Amino acid sequence: MPQTVAADFPWGDVWGQDAAVETLRSAASDPASLAHAWLITGPPGSGRSTLAYAFAAALVADGAHDEATMRQVLAGTHPDVTALRTDKVIITIAEARSLVERSYFAPSAGRYRVLVVEDADRMVERTSNVLLKALEEPPEQTVWILCAPSEADLLPTIRSRVRSLRLREPDVDDVARLISLRTGVDPAVAEQAARHAQRHIGMAQRLATDDAARRRRDGTLRAVIGVRGVSDAVDVAGRIIQAATDDAKTLTAERDAAERASLLRTVGIAEGQAVPPALRAQISALEDEQKKRATRSLRDGIDRVLTDLQSLFRDVVMLQFGRGDDLINRELRDELTALAQAWPEQRTLIVLDHLADTRQALERNVAPLLALESFLVTVTSGRTP
Repeated sequence: MPQTVAADFPWGDVWGQDAAVETLRSAASDPASLAHAWLITGPPGSGRSTLAYAFAAALVADGAHDEATMRQVLAGTHPDVTALRTDKVIITIAEARSLVERSYFAPSAGRYRVLVVEDADRMVERTSNVLLKALEEPPEQTVWILCAPSEADLLPTIRSRVRSLRLREPDVDDVARLISLRTGVDPAVAEQAARHAQRHIGMAQRLATDDAARRRRDGTLRAVIGVRGVSDAVDVAGRIIQAATDDAKTLTAERDAAERASLLRTVGIAEGQAVPPALRAQISALEDEQKKRATRSLRDGIDRVLTDLQSLFRDVVMLQFGRGDDLINRELRDELTALAQAWPEQRTLIVLDHLADTRQALERNVAPLLALESFLVTVTSGRTP
């Protein structure tokens, strides 16, 4: 039976994680059950950061009646809550050091000072080491909340200093119901989006509300199914990378422009006016940050494509083993059935293994186009290049 939403504030936006909510609610109200460092893990879209900020709100507020303080925390404006999030490939040492410095300040208004690290898995080993002592010996009124997909994404030394809380993966029906409630889309569209997003709430909401995103996903999967040779592989890989690049630009362009305009206003430069040499370094620093964010956005876009392709070949395996009642891409059943009948199971498993290798190659900064071309050659040949 699906779990229900915790309706009381500030937990109302935490969907389908009743057990985790109860654990953190108890910890926030009872100092005896409060650890001073927490690790919230769960698959993408399971609501890690949503739960982290609800917990932070409950920690800082002076009881359940202090709604004004909790709203301030959730709005990101409370002085006793500091968040470290990044749109770049990694969290830098400088960012981690700044956060550690703030962790030693006493709370200025709330009961606790709370440090939230979103995507803690984006810390390399040297950066993680910056946090170790702060996590091991935090001040009495300081609480750390780290978020990551799994415990394995963090160093053992970090894991040994935190209390872990694993979130459950929501059901497709749970996510579909939430998306329908949030956006008002037709339940059938919400169900398809939840299924295609593999229960990732944020991605499901985007698919449900963006016709272009749904068409792009469908077109990508059909193009990959249609790959018949090396020339097809090269062509389709190029189109996928171009689509991901265009999508990343769309997501970041408006924000980049707003940030540049804000900086120019701050230093007193009117729109269209030449930037004085003394201020060019600030503009250059902003542009560097935006380039790093664009790189992260492109990587995330390609990773979403790989996730979709993984679902495609997972469906092929399911059909090959007689499990066609649980397809993610059921709209492509005929095409997938033809593929399942044309290939031996071993070939599909080789494709899935190479897909995992492609992810690892991208993490090592292999050129995305080359990595995707190599994968699609495996799709068409059944062999690893």
